[in-house]
Amino acid sequence: MTMTSHNSAMPILSLKGVTKSYAGQSGETSHVLGGIDLDIAEGEFVAILGFSGAGKTTLINSVAGLVEPDGGEILLRGKPIDGPSKDRGLVFQSYSLFPWLSVQANVALAVDAVHKDKSAAERAALVKQKVELVGLGHAMDRKPAQLSGGMRQRVAVARALAMEPEILLLDEPLSALDALTRAKLQDEIERIRKEEGRTILLVTNDVDEALLLADRVAVLTPSPAARIGGIWEVDVARPRDREAVNDDPGYQRLRKEIVSYLGSLNDESGTVGESAVDLPNVTPLDLAPPPQAYRDAAQSPVTTRFLEFFKLDKVYPTPKGPLKVVEDFNLLMNKGEFISLIGHSGCGKSTVLTMAAGLNEISGGGIVLENREITAAGPDKAVVFQSPSLMPWLTARQNVALGVERVYPHASRSERRDIVDYYLDRVGLGDAKDKMAAEMSNGMRQRVGIARAFALSPRLLLLDEPFGMLDSLTRWDLQDVLVETWNRTKVTAIMVTHDVDEAILLADRVVMMTNGPRATIGKVLEVDLPRPRHRRELLEHPKFYKYRQEVLHFLAEYDHGPTAKVA
Repeated sequence: MTMTSHNSAMPILSLKGVTKSYAGQSGETSHVLGGIDLDIAEGEFVAILGFSGAGKTTLINSVAGLVEPDGGEILLRGKPIDGPSKDRGLVFQSYSLFPWLSVQANVALAVDAVHKDKSAAERAALVKQKVELVGLGHAMDRKPAQLSGGMRQRVAVARALAMEPEILLLDEPLSALDALTRAKLQDEIERIRKEEGRTILLVTNDVDEALLLADRVAVLTPSPAARIGGIWEVDVARPRDREAVNDDPGYQRLRKEIVSYLGSLNDESGTVGESAVDLPNVTPLDLAPPPQAYRDAAQSPVTTRFLEFFKLDKVYPTPKGPLKVVEDFNLLMNKGEFISLIGHSGCGKSTVLTMAAGLNEISGGGIVLENREITAAGPDKAVVFQSPSLMPWLTARQNVALGVERVYPHASRSERRDIVDYYLDRVGLGDAKDKMAAEMSNGMRQRVGIARAFALSPRLLLLDEPFGMLDSLTRWDLQDVLVETWNRTKVTAIMVTHDVDEAILLADRVVMMTNGPRATIGKVLEVDLPRPRHRRELLEHPKFYKYRQEVLHFLAEYDHGPTAKVA
């Protein structure tokens, strides 16, 4: 671990022994920050990485003056900070714009509040300059409702910059955005760093984002009482190109060190569970049995061409006429194969998946699963969506039991209960089986969704960006859960994802889709990596970065056209 301290005459920002606790409703105390020490030099870009609930937002809000620490001190140019001030501009995770005001008026509000000494003309010029700096000069008069998520976040950045702060504070500003928009805004933040020369403190849960943007990366230990566990100097030459850094040995070494360190912190609070019960030996009921003639012929079970997409098309009617979103999609899968489907937003990945689930009508061609054409939804095709879609008034156990009772009506009550308990244990929810879904975090709910899907013993498992709404550290955790559970079942699976590492970690093949409309398969990458796979071992495998480069290069090639301009 490269532990460093940044040398400078006097740090612009200094945190010394900062602590913060909150009292819970039932009287217990939650220790969030357990003594944070950090010095930041003028003009430096520091990224703080940490798990969900590790206190990243409490830390940045303390620096912003919105939260008062219980102990320690925060010094700006050697003087203690006292509440919020224009010298610290904060960009939140959510955009928090006034919906009835234009882009120009939203930014002008901040300028008018903090630059009272400037003339009206100077203030207007400042607003215009900052809005143009974030690339929204063409949208000055638009209201937030007319902007995409990425554009709204740009307005928030312009507003913070227009205060002309000494330090720009960014609280996970990109975490709610899709991968392409996120990449574009990362480039924007890099340009602002270069042009404005500001001191920037970024809170993020994305290792790649931290390594692309920062001079140093500080990692917070998990809750309770988070501290800074390690600091890494990012000695990768700028400008850092998202694709090119993959070949940089320094970048690879840093990424591996930080990921391994985060992994070791995660292992201490490990969440992939062993199960106390054995899985009962019962076969699910076939709710859509094959024709009698097929059963009489006693055909041997299908293993090759288990799932076939043949000349698959999807057309949606629009006011301007029919729009073909997916065209001539052809793919053969063997039994027990895991495929990742990757591509930019709007390329039809989820459309292909929902057609395979029987939830979306097929316009042309067909999908055949185990010699039977897919025409309707059913428990033989289990789907895990991006949002967990649980019954909020039921417990974890009851949510999983709903499906189990349908496909195992012939099993005894105790066998059905064992199936439910087995999968909840496996996804690390052994202690939360009787917790209501409404009381769970997003990560816990998604675990229930994964347990529910596996418990159906489906012929086909379909995962539609199941970890897309989660921070990257919770996502790693659940990827491990998924890998572990899949290793036991070897169910045939297709997963839609935006995450290149996730696609490679999980799949036998990565199927890359071209941009929509008329999206189709652009390239298929065979992932020849040994199973069972572990993230840390993968990062040391010589082929991993080669595969990563291939997928990133394909995505960069298709970073154009109608879907790429939305940011």
